[in-house]
Amino acid sequence: MEEKKYVRFQGRLVFVGFGSVGQGSLPLLLRHIDMPRDRIVIVTGDERGRQEAEHYGIKFVVRPLTRENHRAILEPLLGKGDFLLNLSVDVASATLIELCCARGAMYLDTCIEPWLGGYTDQSVLPSRRSNYGQREEVLALRRKYPNGGPTVIPTHGANPGLISHWTKQALVNVAGDLYGKVDIPGSKEEWARLAMKLGVKTIHCSERDTQAADPRKRRWEFVNTWSVDGFIGEGSQPCELGWGTHEKHFPPDGRRHEFGCDAAIYLTRPGASVRVRSWTPSEGHYHGFLITHGESISISDFFTVREGDRVIYRPTCHYAYHPCDDTVLSVHELTGRNWIGQEKRRILMDDIYDGTDELGALLMGHARGAYWYGSQITVHEARKLAPYNNATSIQVAAGVLGAVVWAMEHPMAGILDPDDIDFQRVQEIANPYLGKVFGVYSDWTPLEGRNHPFPEDLDTSDPWQFKNFRVV
Repeated sequence: MEEKKYVRFQGRLVFVGFGSVGQGSLPLLLRHIDMPRDRIVIVTGDERGRQEAEHYGIKFVVRPLTRENHRAILEPLLGKGDFLLNLSVDVASATLIELCCARGAMYLDTCIEPWLGGYTDQSVLPSRRSNYGQREEVLALRRKYPNGGPTVIPTHGANPGLISHWTKQALVNVAGDLYGKVDIPGSKEEWARLAMKLGVKTIHCSERDTQAADPRKRRWEFVNTWSVDGFIGEGSQPCELGWGTHEKHFPPDGRRHEFGCDAAIYLTRPGASVRVRSWTPSEGHYHGFLITHGESISISDFFTVREGDRVIYRPTCHYAYHPCDDTVLSVHELTGRNWIGQEKRRILMDDIYDGTDELGALLMGHARGAYWYGSQITVHEARKLAPYNNATSIQVAAGVLGAVVWAMEHPMAGILDPDDIDFQRVQEIANPYLGKVFGVYSDWTPLEGRNHPFPEDLDTSDPWQFKNFRVV
């Protein structure tokens, strides 16, 4: 891989957390950002990743961050022009973002996290511990820091992150195929109007992971191709999705939020207990878990069209995740344990012997039916591209790289969603690490093959309604 330097950075780079994504991201950041290694420090909660950090000569400090100690640990490491890369779990993103804003440091994470236990704290209303609630908490900091400030990009890995840029690329591709050459929209309003003009009703973040490892999952063990703690946490959160204006049937267990942008709803059940129908090019149709993710909310919010106070267009958006087969077994075991995580946990990395991760944006409802745009990469390709990666982690690491470079190029842009930054620039940086990046049309709909082997109560007037592809 060409070691092209995209940007020169003289500040301090502070990692918080150094699991599979941190370990996979470090080689890419060192390869493409011109920065002194003695200005990089890793602050993490355990010994995982020490060998990888020492290989590159990076300072490695084991200091678990808590509500009580995070300022004492981080304040000496962060000042104006520095960068905090938060790739941890159980460390409150909003708290670290506010610290960075106050100290003039840039910030990026791949998921908005609460403090330990926040995802399942039953003393907090589900709406407030949802991704919707946590996003609103972060965006509210814009009012506290209204005049720009250091660039802060929450939720930018592969999904959320790259998926927002693939959605825009897919819209441009479909518009070009339908209408000829189109101008790239220059504002949120123009993007939303384009999606409305095309008639896009539903956007899936469609992912099928087929990686396989030896040894297989063992009893009372949760295995995953990325953070086990992260997946158990978000799988236990309330099921969430952006809620489109075309929807005719509100879910019986659905709830609206009583604050914020109102672009999403949640169901009163964990996301990993809800399955939905979706499609990817190599898998075809499949059942995925409707895990809550930031893109489900930010994409629906970004593509909302309003006339005055009235919403006239918004697409439904949600994640449809089929993880690797052993992770599916782990989820089944987790649900049988009433969402109490397994004692043994293993991230699949060197033990993977084959498989692919296929991840993209599936846009449905337009004149061409369905269009998928995204990344398809094998574990063997991932290992050739960068060390300490599998097919899943390298997609996330590529998203981290693209957004970190963009932030360093625009260090005073304030608090942003992934949807707010330059989709073409991020793709230019990330694409060399994503295997085959392509788009393909399909005539698939969520009604395909239904009423077999038993009749179903289906509203066939609109195949893109949530009711028609929800599996209870």
